[in-house]
Amino acid sequence: MRSFVIRERDDTLQTGVEERETFPKDDDDIFINVEYSGINFKDALVASVDGRVRRVDELIGGVDAAGTIVSSNDPALGVGTRVAVHGADLGVARDGGFAEFVYAPSRLISVLPASVSTRDAMVIGTAGFTAMASLLALEDHGLEPACEVLVTGATGGVGSLAVSFLQAYGYRPVASTGSPQESEWLFERGATRIIGRDEIADRPERVLASERWAGAIDCVGGATLQQILRSLRYGAGVAASGLVASPELHTSVYPFITRAVALLGIDAVEASRATRERVWERVGDVAPRVDFAALTDRDIALEDLDDALETIRRGATRGRILVHPV
Repeated sequence: MRSFVIRERDDTLQTGVEERETFPKDDDDIFINVEYSGINFKDALVASVDGRVRRVDELIGGVDAAGTIVSSNDPALGVGTRVAVHGADLGVARDGGFAEFVYAPSRLISVLPASVSTRDAMVIGTAGFTAMASLLALEDHGLEPACEVLVTGATGGVGSLAVSFLQAYGYRPVASTGSPQESEWLFERGATRIIGRDEIADRPERVLASERWAGAIDCVGGATLQQILRSLRYGAGVAASGLVASPELHTSVYPFITRAVALLGIDAVEASRATRERVWERVGDVAPRVDFAALTDRDIALEDLDDALETIRRGATRGRILVHPV
């Protein structure tokens, strides 16, 4: 089958499309015909020598995929079922979704709601799963509609989907971006305001900034997350899933002990089956109100992956890049 293979030898990385077979890794692996995959920032790290994410020297890339089950031993996941798959070591330590077929254990597989096509599932992908999980975490913490919610890295996969989901559920998303030329696109996705990265918080000379945000979804990390923590309202939370700027966080305890704010970590990799079912159910509910086509940067073939991964590394995306492996 046609596959995008990542191979490291003597600190030299080779990537490209090859004819290669894939094999089950676990006894409960299910065989899926991949119709679409999506490109995530994690994929760009996997396809880098210094990415520190990939755990084997050679594999087929792609941390998520959507398609139709070809063979299965799980009665809950029958042949012909439309599914999405992501998480654990898919595309990191075992062959992933940048191929015509993929094997995956049942715990990583979610049945798609009737309102979500396999293509839309990869517009959503790991990025959209993370965005919806972030919104659910904020709501569990007490966030209610009509509030202003900050979204950082708003033109990326997680950020743009977070803006759309928030708008669809009656929130007022404020999009923070380093790409002001994309403001019109963000307004079309549902943003009520656009701000620059340096406008998240004020009073830089003080430990705490003015209270501004009822909640935040942070896809950037580093100094951006620090500024969010300084400027959350009393009792508010930030759902953090990104490290594009930096994995380091330099802050103080003041936001936590004087404003009772919460830092909510979002993980899509090891999410439980119950969490996956909850997220996809909520995605299915909102899907009729979201223009997924407008959230797509472009569709590409396997041969175009190298260029697309470099675009992701530069942070130069606007929405999701989809891979059609056939």
